[in-house]
Amino acid sequence: MKTRVKDYQAALYMRLSKDDGLSESASISTQRKMLRTYARENGYDVFSEYVDDGWSGTNFERPGWKRLLCDIESKKVNLVITKDLSRMGRDYITAGQYTEIYFPSKGVRYIAVNDGYDSESPYTDIAPFKNVINEMYARDTSKKIRSAFRTKMEEGAFIGNFAPYGYIKDPADKNHLLIDPAVAPVIQEIFRMAEDGGSPSEIARALNLGGILTPAMYRCCRRPYLNADDYSRRREWTSSMICKMLRNIVYLGHVAQGKTTKVSFKSSLTLQNPREEWIIAENMHEALITKETFDNVRRRSVSRRQPPKTDFTNIFSGIAICADCGRNMSTTGSRRNGGGYDLVCGGYKQYGRDECANHFIDYDVLYDVVLLEIKKLLALTREAEAEMIEALINETRPKEKPTVSDALTALEKRAGELDRIIEHLYEDYAGGRLEDVRFYKLLASYEAEQKDISARLDSLVKPAEPEGERTERELYRAFLVLTQDNAEVTELTPSLLRILIDRIEVCQGSFDRVQSSGRKHQTVRIYYKFSEQPEKTD
Repeated sequence: MKTRVKDYQAALYMRLSKDDGLSESASISTQRKMLRTYARENGYDVFSEYVDDGWSGTNFERPGWKRLLCDIESKKVNLVITKDLSRMGRDYITAGQYTEIYFPSKGVRYIAVNDGYDSESPYTDIAPFKNVINEMYARDTSKKIRSAFRTKMEEGAFIGNFAPYGYIKDPADKNHLLIDPAVAPVIQEIFRMAEDGGSPSEIARALNLGGILTPAMYRCCRRPYLNADDYSRRREWTSSMICKMLRNIVYLGHVAQGKTTKVSFKSSLTLQNPREEWIIAENMHEALITKETFDNVRRRSVSRRQPPKTDFTNIFSGIAICADCGRNMSTTGSRRNGGGYDLVCGGYKQYGRDECANHFIDYDVLYDVVLLEIKKLLALTREAEAEMIEALINETRPKEKPTVSDALTALEKRAGELDRIIEHLYEDYAGGRLEDVRFYKLLASYEAEQKDISARLDSLVKPAEPEGERTERELYRAFLVLTQDNAEVTELTPSLLRILIDRIEVCQGSFDRVQSSGRKHQTVRIYYKFSEQPEKTD
């Protein structure tokens, strides 16, 4: 028995939730002392310690926990010890998956000291109930925290993790903001340039040329423990960043919170709340700019965004893309006399020339080009219609695959492995090494995988012919209806575009200079849903 104990390589896992502070919690020290003592008294060799200090039990994307899983996968650890089940997690579904499926499948023993839980003990039925209770505790705590936060927000207390750019948290009251003298002048200069007529892209360019750190990079520089890659991909000022700042009423001394709502305390997904549902408390800290300046900037911003026509709808939204970077083409007001709209590359519009070229194209020109091409497509002669239908049928016929031997070999290999795994399961169960609940759960999981592999093997050996034939008939009928219903098309509609067109790629244009005027050349590629080859127009 002693030899078997010494074969264990133990992982001591410790976790604690907390709101603030960088030093290690006293509770972590308590957990460490308890687990080390337990391992020493039971003769377990400790491979490593894993700590998640300040992480919620409802979130399993913790650095210490993920490192532990990597060591389990590398077969460096075969015993996990925690203070209690709640230290592993408070999401009963995920916690149950680890205790009931993952750990047993990896040959890992799990012990929760204070709960008296040992996966090798036959008396572990209480674990699922404890996991449910732990989640109920987390759910109740979440409700209380939300209620407390809402009360604080309504009182005007700032509850964000980090102070907005231009401010710092008051050392005497972390819910109060003070002006940050290091970067407050940057905010004031941004508003001054905007008030003088500078566009967001011009302001961003000036800040980048001046070597001014972005809010994210400034925050990471002041806090070396933060990873800059988690907060900023480009690490430079952008026009969208400037626009967001120019709309932020925090610089008037107000606090606007409650802008988002979490879907669940177990999920990191958040939803944007309508502006009328925000919680706004006015005059809670010192303003960086005057209301006059803020209002002047907002009026200029609104006038720049005001469209020439209020009934305009971009029917190419989600269909027209930049041929070079693949981003959606974005609408922008035209500078031509008479107004109108252009489409420009979304990457260029947001980040400038460092990201992509503008690829701008007159919206009306693109509209006319696509309408003309669709008219040509739908006005088919009988011969052309027959050729098109034949092409459609050929497209949908099953293509001969060069080989399926690799896929068959992999599936057959896995099927053999499952047979051996299930055989060992029965042996462990018959020998009393596996309890009823776990045996039937694992057996059901492996048998379900066996059934799926069997179906995939059948599909590789016997392709489904009737499905292909039905698809041919449906396409034939749909195409005839389409050509008959739209033979005299006079305008483009979103529904017609989505039926016919997969995407439209807009290339960068160029000009031929002839005396004082220039003629623009630009390529547009239309990809129809029934053909892999684009229709190219210049």
